[in-house]
Amino acid sequence: MSAAFQTIRTALHGTADVVVAGHGGVCDPSGALYLEDDRILIVSDLHFEKGSSFARRGMMLPPYDTATTLTALARIIARYEPACVISLGDSFHDGQAAARLPARYAAELAALMAGREWIWITGNHDPEHPADLPGETFSELALGNLTFRHEPSKKASPGEIAGHLHPAAKVVRRGQAVQRRCFVSDQSRMIMPAFGAYAGGMNILGRAFQGLFDAKAMTAYMLGQARVYPMLRTALFF
Repeated sequence: MSAAFQTIRTALHGTADVVVAGHGGVCDPSGALYLEDDRILIVSDLHFEKGSSFARRGMMLPPYDTATTLTALARIIARYEPACVISLGDSFHDGQAAARLPARYAAELAALMAGREWIWITGNHDPEHPADLPGETFSELALGNLTFRHEPSKKASPGEIAGHLHPAAKVVRRGQAVQRRCFVSDQSRMIMPAFGAYAGGMNILGRAFQGLFDAKAMTAYMLGQARVYPMLRTALFF
């Protein structure tokens, strides 16, 4: 792809280009990663029906998280028209979340899945694939030199694209601290931001991320309202 086209795309959609283990990708402000050469769209930690899961335990949240997440997912699929979608685990907030999915949302999800390959990676919240939904299920998936899994490996894992940790990065601008969800990568591996509407974020300078990345090459791709902001580790705060 030409540099001119990349510049135009960045201006229109606020994306940031990234390389993971030699594969060029696009970090989208939605929190999705698009691998252009393979036409693969990757999302992580959708956490469908998190609101209803909390409600069952007496913690009342506005019941709009699934609708919001589906709307964002539909928008990003329409933008990139991927041949394949990979959801990197914790797609559903608990083992009964798929059964609680309202019929209209289940129909919307099925419509998004139609006509393309859809891969569910199992997570700690959803260790089994919902029986009523199509798609293939794997605990992890290797495609060429890339490995897709939910939880990042503690050892060096070139080509790994994972989720689970809900990465977020903090910067200080004009005396104000700003923390946003982010992609984090050192060009060898990547951890994806949580895509779900009610999913939070964990600072990538914290203990959970120690030793996972080459500190000199580590870059956070922070999600703004309309664009992605690449930030070197030296620009970040805990």
